[in-house]
Amino acid sequence: MASRFKALLKADLELTRTRWKNALGVLRSHPKVDEALFEALETQLIASDVGVAATERLILELRAAARDKRITDGAVLEGELKASLTRLLAPLEKPMPSVLPKPFVILLAGVNGAGKTTTIGKLTRRFQSEKRSVLLAAGDTYRAAAREQLAEWGRRHNVTVVSQEKGDSAAVIFDAVQSAKAKGIDVVLADTAGRLPTQAHLMDEIKKVKRVIAKADPAAPHETWLVLDANTGQNAVRQVDAFDKALGLTGLILTKLDGTAKGGAVAGIAIEHPIPIRFIGIGEKPEDLRPFVASEFVEALFS
Repeated sequence: MASRFKALLKADLELTRTRWKNALGVLRSHPKVDEALFEALETQLIASDVGVAATERLILELRAAARDKRITDGAVLEGELKASLTRLLAPLEKPMPSVLPKPFVILLAGVNGAGKTTTIGKLTRRFQSEKRSVLLAAGDTYRAAAREQLAEWGRRHNVTVVSQEKGDSAAVIFDAVQSAKAKGIDVVLADTAGRLPTQAHLMDEIKKVKRVIAKADPAAPHETWLVLDANTGQNAVRQVDAFDKALGLTGLILTKLDGTAKGGAVAGIAIEHPIPIRFIGIGEKPEDLRPFVASEFVEALFS
C-alpha cells in the first residue's frame, strides 16, 4: 500500500511538479552559482506558488549552503534545495496518536466546495479500518444536499448520522457528542457549513459550535481541522490564518492535490502558519486520503 501511494503521489502531483521543474531547470541550466541564478530561481519558486516568505527562506539557505560548502555548480544546489524544502515542511508532519480519548471529537471547517463532506466519508473509512466505531454529525444545516450526502456516507459505511432537517448546527453536534458518549462510540466527525472567512456572522456561528461542543464534553473538540482545496494556492494561507484565529486549528487536510498545479502552497503554510497537515487527498478513493509525510511529498516533486 505504501509503495502504491508513493506512485500515486508522484503521478498526481504532476501538475505541481511541472511548475517545480521550471525551478529545477534554473539550477540545472546554470553552470555558475551567481546572483543571476538566485534571482531566476526566486522568480520560478514564487511562480510555483511557494509564496514570497517561503521563497526567501529557501533562497537564504541556498546562499548559505553555496558559501559554506563552496558550491560553484548550480546543478549541485538541487540537492541542497531538496534538503531545505524537506526541513521546511517537516514541522507539518504530525501523525495521529494511537491512543485516543473516547469519544474522539473532530470538528471540520472550511470554505464552500473545499471537500469537507467527501473528506468525512474518507475519514470514516480510515477510522473503521483501524477498528474504531464512528458517528457522523450533520452540522451543515443550511444545505439539504450536504445532509443527504452525509447520510449516504452513513449508509455506505453503516454508521449513524445525527441530523436535523432544520435546526441549529451547534445543537446537532451537541446531540451527536451526547449520543456517542451514551453508545460508546470511538470517533465523532462533525461536519459544518462551508463559509468564507469574510462572512463574520458565519464565523461567529462556528465559534459558537465549538463552545457548545465543550458543554457536551469539556475536552472536546479534541481536534479542529480545516479542509483546504489545494487549487486555492496561496489563498490557502489566508484561509488558515482566518480560521485559526477564529477556532484555534489543530490540523489541516489538503484536498484535490491530484488536480492542481498549486501544491507548492504547502511551503507558504509551513513558513507562515505551521499547523500540521494531518492528511492529503490525491484521488477519489477512500484510501487516497493519506497522512502527510514531508519527505514523500518532496521526493514526488523532485522525481
